[in-house]
Amino acid sequence: MSGRIYDISPALSPEIAVFPGDTALSREMLMETSRGDRITLSTLRSTVHVGSHADAPSHYGEGGATIDQMALERYIGPCRVVEARVAPGDAVTPGRVKIPERVERLLIRTSTQPDKNAFPRDFAPLSVELLDVLGERGVRTVGVDTPSIDRADSKDLPVHAKFLQHDIAIIEGLCLDGVPEGEYELIALPLKLVGFDASPVRAILRG
Repeated sequence: MSGRIYDISPALSPEIAVFPGDTALSREMLMETSRGDRITLSTLRSTVHVGSHADAPSHYGEGGATIDQMALERYIGPCRVVEARVAPGDAVTPGRVKIPERVERLLIRTSTQPDKNAFPRDFAPLSVELLDVLGERGVRTVGVDTPSIDRADSKDLPVHAKFLQHDIAIIEGLCLDGVPEGEYELIALPLKLVGFDASPVRAILRG
């Protein structure tokens, strides 16, 4: 590894897009040194599914593990970045991405949400066929550069169901443009939010 660090998390501000109907990020200033207070103190309000974030199984499966119950090994360790050959709206199928024979953590670049401050309706979801292949090859964590692994208008969430079936962890909302395909060390630790269905992560790659 060269030791280079890639920051693959978007900047979090009130401008960042969230799933339509979810709670947008906002900041309330309680105290501020610029107005004469001794300290600056602010309150954050936001969905936990903001920016780069880790979904917990409890988000899409009744009785599933909450984010504080997830093993940290899912979010730190060797990973592979691969590019999916898709157009906006196309699903990522096994034929559109080169899947390594054995890999525990796989990050898939679709480049179908180039602007994280705008929510795209035509981002590339994953396919159920792809999840079956990933499960067979021992993948434990999948990260994507889109706001969801299912289509934006999906009601039954078949891809989420496949993640649950194969016990694969999910990281969504990554910034992978400019990251060459290859092997890296992933560090994307979720906060220890007791009982929560997700957590923002500060995701980086070391290559």
